[in-house]
Amino acid sequence: MKLSLLALSLAAALSAAPAYAADGAPVEKSTAADTTGTEVTDNSGTRNKPPTKVKDLGTVDVTAALDRSRNALSPDTGSSQYVIDQKAIAALPLGDSSPLNQVLLQAPGVVQDSYGGMHVRGDHADLQYRINGVIIPESISGFGQTLDARTIQNVKLLDGALPAQYGLRTAAVVDITTKGAHELGNGGSVGITGGSFGTLNPNASVWGSSGAWSGFFTANYLENDVGIENPTSSHKPIHDHTNQVKGFGDITYLINSDTRLSFLFGVSNSRFQIPNRPGQSPQFGYLDTVNFDSSKLNDQQREKTRFGVLALQGKLGTTDYQVSVGQRYTSVNFAPDPIGDLMFNGVASNVTRNNRSSTLQADFATPLGGSNTLRYGIYGSFEHAGSGNNAWVFPVDATGAQSSTTPINIIDNNRLTAKTWSAYVQDEWSIGDKWTVNYGVRGDKYTLVRSESQLSPRLGVVYQATDSTTIHAGYSRYFTPPATEMITTSSISKFDGTTNAVSNPGNATPLAERSDYFDAGVAQNFGSSLTLGLDAYYRKVKRLQDEGQFGSALIYTTFNYGLGHIGGIEFTANYDEGPISAYFNLAYNRSMGKNVITSQYNFGVDELAYIANNYIHLDHDQTYTSSGGVSYAINSDTKVGANYIFGSGLRKGGLVPNGDSMPDYFQLNLSVSHDFNFDSTGKLHTQLAVLNALDRTYQLRNGTGVGVGAPQFGPRRGLYLSVQKDF
Repeated sequence: MKLSLLALSLAAALSAAPAYAADGAPVEKSTAADTTGTEVTDNSGTRNKPPTKVKDLGTVDVTAALDRSRNALSPDTGSSQYVIDQKAIAALPLGDSSPLNQVLLQAPGVVQDSYGGMHVRGDHADLQYRINGVIIPESISGFGQTLDARTIQNVKLLDGALPAQYGLRTAAVVDITTKGAHELGNGGSVGITGGSFGTLNPNASVWGSSGAWSGFFTANYLENDVGIENPTSSHKPIHDHTNQVKGFGDITYLINSDTRLSFLFGVSNSRFQIPNRPGQSPQFGYLDTVNFDSSKLNDQQREKTRFGVLALQGKLGTTDYQVSVGQRYTSVNFAPDPIGDLMFNGVASNVTRNNRSSTLQADFATPLGGSNTLRYGIYGSFEHAGSGNNAWVFPVDATGAQSSTTPINIIDNNRLTAKTWSAYVQDEWSIGDKWTVNYGVRGDKYTLVRSESQLSPRLGVVYQATDSTTIHAGYSRYFTPPATEMITTSSISKFDGTTNAVSNPGNATPLAERSDYFDAGVAQNFGSSLTLGLDAYYRKVKRLQDEGQFGSALIYTTFNYGLGHIGGIEFTANYDEGPISAYFNLAYNRSMGKNVITSQYNFGVDELAYIANNYIHLDHDQTYTSSGGVSYAINSDTKVGANYIFGSGLRKGGLVPNGDSMPDYFQLNLSVSHDFNFDSTGKLHTQLAVLNALDRTYQLRNGTGVGVGAPQFGPRRGLYLSVQKDF
């Protein structure tokens, strides 16, 4: 397998694949025009056909023309795409109430993890989120979902050998196009989802336009008793309530037929109880107390994120552009049970992480003759990150045994400032009717304790062998700085002689990852209803980044392996014909790392010694992953559907670190929807969903493995009803 992947990689020069939708429908290129009634060119025409010329009719067409101009800034060439549109989201069991991570799990090569985490093609997180072409810096890793599926018109998952435009976070790009008032008209929607585990999820949206102004706004509230994965196999976890509020808005002003100004903003505020495991035995005494009921622990976590972006987009002559400035603030606070955590863990830490990021982004696309498009741009971010640790610990003697039952307080706070600058230039060259080449270079510089930089060449080739067969190949050099908010320069020596002392201080500051990515694949259309795709990839890495949960706080910390290699194959099938739409994905992956070179204080001496000389599986490595679904429209008002996710299991501890894998798992979800039509009030949409319909108990983590802090089980069977009314 490894040799075949390497052969494909070395034979390839670059990557790009045609988009195929999750519901099986082909992704069509829409047309664009201005308000003058003259013909204009849709610069985003297919790779092997000239762009279409169309005529414009009004304000809606102005918006469509600007949308197409914005899309022209982001080339398809050089990446594999998987498109999930509004129809596909509606077909999911929870429809628009689906969390964003559950939407993305329907794409090939996306592996679910605990705490809502996702891994694409064997990478740990490292996702880049874009809304309408604007980069939204990622939030601090936690349990909450900042973005809402109700905002999505369509979402593309781009991975593989990405063009020079994409950098920094490169495991995959989650490119979201939001709903717009010019397409929807004036109106809104209200609804509620409720069901098992005390779930209550009301939502409201409103949209409209007046002259040059338009806006789209949505908000929802969620509470239930399964905020975080259950650490036991019981049907209902203990102490797992959550309250979450999310909101999003998009205000747009059309300055003229070639220019518009947009303001995007979002907010989320989430509270979580940390679920308990009954029957645990205290390891330490506290004053005169020697017993503590572990089911009564009261650990809590709160997560807050807010962002705002002002974007100016339009056309100057033949050049399309979008320039934006933005800011994102995110914070996480873990509040321990002071006595309980001391007795079970020897430390009770009130941990805070926060990060404020200010960003500048500018992208340009200029046609050069009839066969070339030059794209270029810059990106910069300025981050202030803070971490705090107000910890209570016990003193220990020379042997490491607890020497007093009276805790002592240690405060360890620090702040970091990080700067990132990036620039790229690339040319998309159409050679005849069958070949497209996208070549370019990207430069990135990241400054924190030290400055690190890299020039990254990119090359992508697409060959349209026939009208129905597309072959692609690609190479990308990647530079991935550590997530600044994940870095903590803790004064490790402060904890010497306590129950929170570490065995190996090591290098406390993570390094930027550097890798070479090869990708090759083929897509085959059978008529307009069926698309099959096969893609192989291989990544050779230095300073491989990973993240782990070390300690009692459920917050991730970044560390580096000296070397790593990741490879795999993905197969996907999509079908859409008449009342039936279906999709199927199957992926194989292998992710290996060797020699921990940073943040060694999180590891045991024996672990470090073994990993120093041996490759081990990364803790999030899952050999086989599959997802699929089918939707059938009985009539125009009634639909039934089913989907599933399957995994061969993440890694766990064994004779060597991460030496074994968890058992495989399978989760089947069912749904039925019906639209009731009332003469007085119009259409009322209802949807009934059964998640984990077979009620199969499966475990994602068992609490062992590198950077794994606690067991986590998948959800048990739940029944949910959604009611939605548009107006």
